[in-house]
This record gives sequence, C-alpha cells and structure tokens, in this order.
Amino acid sequence: MTTTFIADPKASTTSNPTILHYTFTSESVTEGHPDKVCDYIADSILDAYIQLDRKSHVACEVLCKEGHTILAGEISSSGVVDAEQVARQAIREIGYTDPEAPFCAHRVQITQLLSKQSSEIAQGVDAEKNIEHEQGAGDQGIMFGYASDETPELMPLPILLAHRLSKGLAEDRRSGKFPWLRPDGKTQVSVVYEGIIPVAVSDVLVSTQHTKDVSREIVRDYVAQVLAPRVLGQWYNPNIRFAVNPTGSFVHGGPSADCGVTGRKIIVDTYGGAGRHGGGAFSGKDPSKVDRSGAYFCRYIARQLVKQGLARRAEIQISYAIGVAQPISVKVDTFGTGDHRAAEEFVRKFDFRPAAIIERLDLLRPIYRQTTNYGHFGRPGLPWED
Repeated sequence: MTTTFIADPKASTTSNPTILHYTFTSESVTEGHPDKVCDYIADSILDAYIQLDRKSHVACEVLCKEGHTILAGEISSSGVVDAEQVARQAIREIGYTDPEAPFCAHRVQITQLLSKQSSEIAQGVDAEKNIEHEQGAGDQGIMFGYASDETPELMPLPILLAHRLSKGLAEDRRSGKFPWLRPDGKTQVSVVYEGIIPVAVSDVLVSTQHTKDVSREIVRDYVAQVLAPRVLGQWYNPNIRFAVNPTGSFVHGGPSADCGVTGRKIIVDTYGGAGRHGGGAFSGKDPSKVDRSGAYFCRYIARQLVKQGLARRAEIQISYAIGVAQPISVKVDTFGTGDHRAAEEFVRKFDFRPAAIIERLDLLRPIYRQTTNYGHFGRPGLPWED
C-alpha cells in the first residue's frame, strides 16, 4: 500500500492557495468484531435490566476470548436478569453459532463477576441520598458532542461511509447472497477535503472474515464491484483505490482468534476522530453515567447549532464532578464557521443536569442495544438525533 498525504493530485494547483487540502480517514468495525461483541453483550444486559426496572444502575464490562466470556462490573436493580442467557442470545444474534469454533453461543463458558454498585457512588447518583437532594453525575469526566453540515446526517463523511461499508458487510452476510462472509470485519475510508468540504473518496480498506474456500480475488471483486458501489452511493467513483484483506486471507476471526473487551472502540462509536473525545466509553452503562448521557446530550445540542444555522461545524464540551448535578464547565466551539456569540447564548438555555438530560431525551428505556453497532450518532430513531 502507498501512503497518501494529498490524495487529489489537483489539490496543489488550485487557484485559491488559502484553502487547505488534506485527506482524512476514519474506520469502522462490524458487529462481529471481538470488541463489538463485548459491547453488544453489555448493552443487551443493560436493556434487560432497564426493561424490568427503569431505575437500574448498570456498569457492565465484558471480555471475550476463545471459549470464554467474562461478565464483570456493578449492577443494582430490583429486576432479576439471567445475564448468562442474555449473553448467549446476544452472541447468537451476532452470528457466532458454528459448533466447531471455540467461540460459539451455546458452547462458550460464561463467568460472572457482577456485584452491586458502590454505596458511595449511589449516594451521589440517587436524589434521595444526595446531599444536594438532586441526582448528581455518576462520575467525574469530560464529554464532547460534534456536528458538521458536510452530510445530511450532520456527521463527518469518513466515519459515515466507513459505517455504511461495515453495515453492508453484515447485511450481505445475513441475506445469504454471499454465504462465505463471516461476522468479523473492519472498514476504513479516506476522504479528500478542500477546506471543510469533502470532495472525493480516495481510498477504501476492507478486511472481512470469510470461509477458507474463498480466494482473496473473490473477496476483492465483491468489495470493489458490489459492496462499495451500493453503499457509497454518490461518493463512489471509479478512481477509488481498494485494499481488501491486505494480509491475504481472513479465515480465523472474532473472539475465537482475538480478545475482545468492552469500550475499546470509542472513536468508532463517535466521530471517527473528526471531533474530540473525552475518553469515556458508552456500552454497558445506564444513563446516570454522564460518559454516556452527557455525550449524547452534547451531540444533541451540537446538532441544533448546525440546524439553526449558527455554525457549519460545532462542538460542545461539558465536565462534571461525581455526585454534583451542575456541570463544572460548558464550552462551545464553532471553529470559525458561524456566529460564536449567538451559539454560546443558545447553548446557555439548556439544562445540563443529569436528571434533566435523562428526562429530555427519555433515556430510561431499553434502547441501548440498537446503539451498539455502526455508530451512536448519525442514525435515525435515536432521541439525540431527532
């Protein structure tokens, strides 16, 4: 593979030298990627508890490797959930059902290391126990939300297209049209920009698990001639450089081959690196954890700034102290693309207390399994995207 710094050869000869030309790349993974398997199990357990008790406090971590799955963390709830069965069902839904593979839904050994939430954390999160008599943040930390007008979804184009490729792999596998496809896979898309405007896709990288009887050439033809034209839509062009299964083959995949852990795909889950990230993961956490609800709310507000025409790109940062309802700080960045003062005044109108966020976005519902794969942002049907 050739490293490309300026993917568009015409970029250096533009009549406007003040416009910055560059290539930006983002990656995605399929639902069968080991880390995403863990995320999906964790969110499945979270949904099961919230379905029974809206006030459940869940912080579930998962590790998968070969024939083992470990469930760990803290859960306090009036609901009773068979976490082992939920985990097996999640693995089955993803598609790991081959009895000859070490990681198989009905064969995997599940170890549970789950305890109740710390009483000291609980007294900060529960309004009845909080010294300020209102729900405080479930932890300290910083969260970011980002939006850009470069796509109708108000998302950066590279991550949006990378997700479409990953989701397309899963759709083609499930449809049976390409029976040699297997659950694990990764995608990567490079987009050429002129200033803040995406102008072309230069490179596409796809690594997809497959059966051992399929050649690399067959996989490459499928990606370049079937998958990419269909899912890239208007962004497909015949000059795209394709790299498909660069190692030559990808037969052994998923947790049977690699260890998966919850929360290791935080850039895939958000903006593909185009926006800042506070470091907190989402999956397995109920909305009292501001890592999740705070990031969702920041995305919600950043979207409003762009939709209102106050900025073409917008980013919101908030920070919290554990057990305290009001945020320590709120920062607005419009990157010089709009009316910064008006944007700040607009953002001041919002209530960033955790209880207010949960109420406004109606987050005490079992909606989290649908967020796990192909990005938590830029997809319809999620309250922070409406």
